Amino acid sequence: MSQPNPNYHISTDPEKLDLDVIFGYLSRSYWANQRPRDIVAKSLRHSLCFGVYENRADGQPGSQVGMARVVTDYATYAYLCDVFILEAHQGRGLGKWLMHAVTTHPDLQGLRRWMLATRDAHGLYRQVGFADLVAPDRWMERFDLAK
Repeated sequence: MSQPNPNYHISTDPEKLDLDVIFGYLSRSYWANQRPRDIVAKSLRHSLCFGVYENRADGQPGSQVGMARVVTDYATYAYLCDVFILEAHQGRGLGKWLMHAVTTHPDLQGLRRWMLATRDAHGLYRQVGFADLVAPDRWMERFDLAK
């Protein structure tokens, strides 16, 4: 998929991640609104993160406007989470572009299983190959609402 807008770029450089932007969005999300800032920071350090950034006309780094986080062993499994595009930048194809960048990243090829959980973005994820569980009766979870 080609870049939908030349005013943006995607990077996996962890030094570019803006914790204020990320925590600000996640603290308003339905899935991570109780997650403490230190836990968000720790999760970023231990994941492959794809940041979406504005390109500034002067060539200086622009602000972060989105992200996707992948928890993976780089061999068999990946869990996609914390995907967002800031509201002011939605509707420009950035989410689709971000999902294409994630699923085609060279370090994530050949994995047997990708997983994610979503309440309202099934259509986006189906466009990049996600589907309902083949055998939901085999899956279990250990979920601690307090964390």
